Amino acid sequence: MKKEELTLTQEWDKTFPKSDKVDHGKVTFVNRYGITLAGDLYMPKGAAGSLPAIAVCGPFGAVKEQCSGLYAQTMAERGFVTLAFDPSFTGESGGNVRYMASPDINTEDFMAAVDFLSLHEKVDAERVGIIGICGWGGMALNTAALDTRVKATAAMTMYDMTRINAKGYFDSEDSEEARYAKKAAMCAQRLTDLKNGEYQLGGGVVDPLPEDAPYFVKDYYDYYKTPRGYHARSLNSNGGWNVIGCESFMNQPILRYSNEIRSAVLVVHGDAAHSCYFGRDAYADMVRDNKYTDNKELLIIPGASHTDLYDGGKTGAIPFDKLEQFFKTYLA
Repeated sequence: MKKEELTLTQEWDKTFPKSDKVDHGKVTFVNRYGITLAGDLYMPKGAAGSLPAIAVCGPFGAVKEQCSGLYAQTMAERGFVTLAFDPSFTGESGGNVRYMASPDINTEDFMAAVDFLSLHEKVDAERVGIIGICGWGGMALNTAALDTRVKATAAMTMYDMTRINAKGYFDSEDSEEARYAKKAAMCAQRLTDLKNGEYQLGGGVVDPLPEDAPYFVKDYYDYYKTPRGYHARSLNSNGGWNVIGCESFMNQPILRYSNEIRSAVLVVHGDAAHSCYFGRDAYADMVRDNKYTDNKELLIIPGASHTDLYDGGKTGAIPFDKLEQFFKTYLA
């Protein structure tokens, strides 16, 4: 498949320290829409033989230099070949319209990452899993429902991006009238963008932070807008998605067949996260009338906020020991 020529940063520009226990390198691969994706490949030092592998992506609007890279590097320290990648149209990945998203294309991005790992000389193609964070937790579950090669999936502090777009936070905009107003506004924005010759950005995490900002906005600010997690290529840290970037999420629900997932799934959420209802509901929907429930688990982390599962927060909230055990069990 023909690849786009991408400009990749070679120096270490992550939001986390580089580990001396893994080898790291930049890679590119192509999805079935012909978009070239950029990734960071992490390999355990001295790795021998065919190893299990994990593709990692998220959060929605983040880049691989943020928490997906942290997850990938940490799991590589624990014996896995890992790939953290930028989705289509974002970060260092290709796609000549920037800052757009799609339930279909983004699910395909995960499948293309599985393609890449399955064909890598150091990887056992029968032992490939995925980790999705935030909005990519929902994408990971959607991928698991479609890609039979995925043997194990972890959805961390997940969002269902179709639900949040169509129904608003906490389903507070779940009405035909509210959806019509949002769709009408985006349709009008399309024409404005065409007249202006460029797509208007919707804005990332609000800055400066209003004193009366909701808790979850403060949680996002503390990650994306501070040295803790800021990155120059991150949409959330800067100008955000295009105003119409997520338009197709309004009427294309993901997770339609999640209760047909046969492979292992671990859903992890913090009980202090505003988004915890996404994880609880997605898990309940996944196991309802599913013939394969023995390998499904919901893990709730006491006291953890949404972004605590991005980088561990102040308490090391990410359950890496549990993730290692889960993937070693199901990628055995």
